[in-house]
Amino acid sequence: MPMLDVYIPADALNPQAERALMDELTSILMRAEGADPSNAFVRQISWAFLHRPEVFVGGAAPDKPHYRVIAGVPEGQLNGTAKKQQLIAEMTDAIVRAEGSGDENAHHRVWVFPMEIPEGHWGASGGAQGLADILGAAIGDSDKARQVAEHRIAKSRQERGIPTA
Repeated sequence: MPMLDVYIPADALNPQAERALMDELTSILMRAEGADPSNAFVRQISWAFLHRPEVFVGGAAPDKPHYRVIAGVPEGQLNGTAKKQQLIAEMTDAIVRAEGSGDENAHHRVWVFPMEIPEGHWGASGGAQGLADILGAAIGDSDKARQVAEHRIAKSRQERGIPTA
């Protein structure tokens, strides 16, 4: 159940490239979570919000567009530094390609923030959804989903030095 907030200044990309980019960013985040981007149910619960910011760098309008992506997922879905680094690299590359400016330093104008939402804080369908609830709906096996969720959350907390109960 990934959630993307993608910040692209108005007129930074052509509309066709921007639509393709939104789809690509969604697929990248789904794969990072371990989901199949061709799964219709998973695509249905993968939302991306496009924001049109007015960006200032050092207090002034920059001469080239700057981009920001906040990739939100339930706790436990992005375990490991390597997974986060790959997500950041893939999203950055996708944005640079979509821009098509040929600017060899374009990647410096892209910031990507992977964010895990703490267990029990993902609000959907009128209530708090845990990772087991979300995985269970996606894979159709609540027992397996619970086991996977418990493992992933424990690993995430261990990586961050948070004691597990």
